[in-house]
Amino acid sequence: MTIGLRHLRVFLAVVEHGSASRASVALLRAQSAITRSVLALERELGVPLFERRSQGMLMTRYGEALLRRARRASDELDNARRELARAPGSAARLRAAPVFSMQVGEQRLRAFVALTELHHMPTVAGQLGVTQPAVSATLRELEASLGLLLFDRSPKGMLPTGHGEILALHVKRALAELRHASDEIASLRGTTTGTVAVGALPLGRTLILPRAIARVVSRHPGLRVETVEGPFASLAAALRSGDVDFILGALRPPDYATDLVGETLLSEELAIVARADHPHFRGAPATLRTVARGAWVLPRRGTPTRDLVEALFARHRISAPDVRVETSDLAVLRGVLLESDLVTAISARQLDHEFRTGLLKALPIALPETSRQIGITLRSASVASPGSQLLMDEIRAVAADLVR
Repeated sequence: MTIGLRHLRVFLAVVEHGSASRASVALLRAQSAITRSVLALERELGVPLFERRSQGMLMTRYGEALLRRARRASDELDNARRELARAPGSAARLRAAPVFSMQVGEQRLRAFVALTELHHMPTVAGQLGVTQPAVSATLRELEASLGLLLFDRSPKGMLPTGHGEILALHVKRALAELRHASDEIASLRGTTTGTVAVGALPLGRTLILPRAIARVVSRHPGLRVETVEGPFASLAAALRSGDVDFILGALRPPDYATDLVGETLLSEELAIVARADHPHFRGAPATLRTVARGAWVLPRRGTPTRDLVEALFARHRISAPDVRVETSDLAVLRGVLLESDLVTAISARQLDHEFRTGLLKALPIALPETSRQIGITLRSASVASPGSQLLMDEIRAVAADLVR
């Protein structure tokens, strides 16, 4: 299902004014055009949005679901206008800019957003199935209507200016709200559809997330799940823009960012791990001091796990271990451990399969100082789509099973 922005603008006017005739006066359009626009939106969504009565148009439950998301999308565009209005002399021009009143087609907005990400007009044109002149014309019209430069033309491509980044952030959020509106309407009709994008961090993606995904997609065949991997900072940026719906993994402190909120599911401490027949498992019990004398494989400096390990040794006044291999890639780490006498510090759940099959083992050294909270991170102002809510509920259930 798709939602045309111009039709959505008419829908909001009908809701606000209570009838097609009063909306036509407010929008300076013929009543017949208002009626056609509402009917076109209902055809796009495949549901009735209003009950037509003599006293006016009464919203159906589908119309109410659309209204909640449409208002959030409209608020995002309004927030963009307010932020851009801080540029000197731009406030008056921006009040009349079509993009903020949903008078720009969603395809043009997608072209603008894609250009901020890909920086190359031919690539954007190919991705969207339009011509390069069409993308160029979209950009010219958008910049002219705003009176602001949205891109710097450079040898590295089309790089968004500060104004371009502000507009792209809020446009992405607005388009995400419209996607969620389609999903909510489908849910009201008894079908869970759409795509859930999950930001997957190491402490969540090897055991909890796969189990939860497997359960959800088996129960809801119309639902798709995409995982996005990367460091927390890049996933947080994607969360803020609406490119991912939530993040699963190690939580950041509450003061990390005021616009993000974390929900703790369980806590996890690091374990010192080696192959099952490692010399440390023979003879005298290994201690933190004895394992520190050997060779290690760890993530690069500056990563949370590396910071915890270095702080652990410093706290016990033990010299930092000899790190022979630096990697955050789980496949590389697994291979190095199985093929050498190197050891590592890692959450045991990240190597659950190797532990269950007996290939790797944890040394009997408790590391309570390395405990971290694992959970779900959301943008505080977001409202989850039906599919996202189902997947988060399943993640909570998996996590609860693990701590029993």
